[in-house]
Amino acid sequence: MPNLNTPHNRPITLALLAMGGEGGGVLADWAIDMAEHNGFFAQTTSVPGVAQRTGTTVYYLEFFPDDGAGKPGVHEPVLSTMATPGEVDIVVASELMEAGRAIFRGFVTSDITTFITSTHRVYSMTERTSMGDGRVDSEEILKSAQAAAKKFIAADFAKVAEESGSVISAALFGAIAGSGALPFTKEQFIAAIERGGVGVKTSVAAFDRSYEIAKQAVTELDKPKSAGVPIQIGKRPLEEGELTPDAELAIINDPASIVGTKLKTHAATVKADFPESTRVMAVNGVKRTADYQNIAYADRYLARLSAIRNVESKYGNGTGRLLNECARYTALWMTYEDTIRVADLKTRRSRFERVSAEARIGNEQIMEVREYLHPMSEEVADTLPTPIGKWILRTKLVTNTIEKFSADGIILNTASIRGYLLLYFVARLKPIRPRSLRFNLEQERIDTWLSKIESLASVNYDLACEVAECANVIKGYGDTHRNGWRNFTAIMAEVDKVSNNSDAASRIKELRLAALADEDGTKLRNYLNV
Repeated sequence: MPNLNTPHNRPITLALLAMGGEGGGVLADWAIDMAEHNGFFAQTTSVPGVAQRTGTTVYYLEFFPDDGAGKPGVHEPVLSTMATPGEVDIVVASELMEAGRAIFRGFVTSDITTFITSTHRVYSMTERTSMGDGRVDSEEILKSAQAAAKKFIAADFAKVAEESGSVISAALFGAIAGSGALPFTKEQFIAAIERGGVGVKTSVAAFDRSYEIAKQAVTELDKPKSAGVPIQIGKRPLEEGELTPDAELAIINDPASIVGTKLKTHAATVKADFPESTRVMAVNGVKRTADYQNIAYADRYLARLSAIRNVESKYGNGTGRLLNECARYTALWMTYEDTIRVADLKTRRSRFERVSAEARIGNEQIMEVREYLHPMSEEVADTLPTPIGKWILRTKLVTNTIEKFSADGIILNTASIRGYLLLYFVARLKPIRPRSLRFNLEQERIDTWLSKIESLASVNYDLACEVAECANVIKGYGDTHRNGWRNFTAIMAEVDKVSNNSDAASRIKELRLAALADEDGTKLRNYLNV
């Protein structure tokens, strides 16, 4: 903590990187108010990013003690309006990617910077729209942050805020207080929140919890380290939907623990017939296919996997890789996105509850959810019985009418009776899906793909695994699905050409990764033309 009894030759500097809606401006206002009420000159500026996720707002604050000597104005410092790389005492990031940006910008240095970050993730548009797994490795960011800072404090402050009924700015304010990086007491921090007058109770609750987390982290950091003992940064934060090792082990030992009564028999089959390394994927595939269509569809899923299980037991290398990947991508392919699926997901109670929780809707508030839909003639035809779907696609008058109607998209308020009932009706078309044009087409494609895997496994197990993973290039609907299917068929054609080569598996892996690099297949075509 800075010593107020010694002269200062520069201000105390703080940079806060936060996204829109996270209360970064509120945190900055609290800090300025606290400083000015306790004998400091203080200044804040903010530089907004391009968008709430593609960019970030940087709030920059400077504090300089007023020694009260001389005439008014004589000792007023000249404060900067923007952070200077290498001269930032405290850096606060509201999310792990923002921590990475702070390091990249040079705000964090190992000689002076106390670095505070929340470890949760809000995925960037680049990560979300990637054809493959475009997520940045959280563990690498944490390691970089540990190495870059003089003092590093990391915790899931977003979770603290959520559990306290507050926003992350209050939790981060508590972490700053607990770090001891500013020359103010805990009571002075809380007084600033109270003077703000809005959401005081919940803000103080989040503040208190984060204060203790940061204080404990500082205590651990200040403990003397034995020579030769590596610094540990703690457990890697879990990604959304990721299982803990204990949760995964529980499913392996008892797959029936995560399914309902109607799927207990299926879970028992998974436990009895499938190796441990594949049970988590297989039982979740059962759940997904049953939810998508019905119990009989889950039966069909297990029947398909049974054939691959036999191949795995005969030609596998003991890892279960082929069966695991087939369990993953067979489930995903069988639950392809059609208009019925989209309507079903958008009208579920769980979705409205999630949106309400994320928007923090109060009991006295009314929530509206506006969906932007752009159904094309192909999507409409795919949903209908095969004869009708084929008739629509070959009848120009009908397809032109559909395209004209949806040319500018359709905005639907699913929180209204009319909007909800429209999507609810579409979602209830699930019983006719097995007779639809696309359903029959996809089942034929799945069986062809699995047959190819079975035939390859006996001669080249690694190649069969790569062919299984190639299903990952098929995703989405509309143009995205068409491009993915085109890429997939191009790779399958190459499989037929190179299957007898010793490097066939590596060649197909190279093509698969190229197909996932962009949506239109440009990189894949370049590789195929080499």
